[in-house]
Amino acid sequence: VQLQASGGGLVQAGGSLRLSCASSGVIFRINDMGWYRQAPGKQRELVATITSGGIANYADSVKGRFTISRDNAKYAVYLQMNSLNPEDTAVYYCNAEGVTLTRSVMDFWGKGTQVTVSS
Repeated sequence: VQLQASGGGLVQAGGSLRLSCASSGVIFRINDMGWYRQAPGKQRELVATITSGGIANYADSVKGRFTISRDNAKYAVYLQMNSLNPEDTAVYYCNAEGVTLTRSVMDFWGKGTQVTVSS
């Protein structure tokens, strides 16, 4: 499975962006999907995850500002980001836990999309 993230860009503080992650390839099932981010000089961190049943989990730093959603038919995941601040500047990666046709469980990662928030 290949994941392709899009929707990043440059935005002023207080603005909004919507990230999308589309998947392609053959897979038996995708379980949890999520978004992670990595700022310069920092470790990659969880932003939000969502189960196939729609249960979402958020990092404390984004609660109330970001909303994760998914389209199970398309194996796509989205991240609506509102009230952005410069601390949200990072490369955002989408992630999916997939079950292959041979029933192996694997983690898949997209290449990332840059989000830059100016003050």
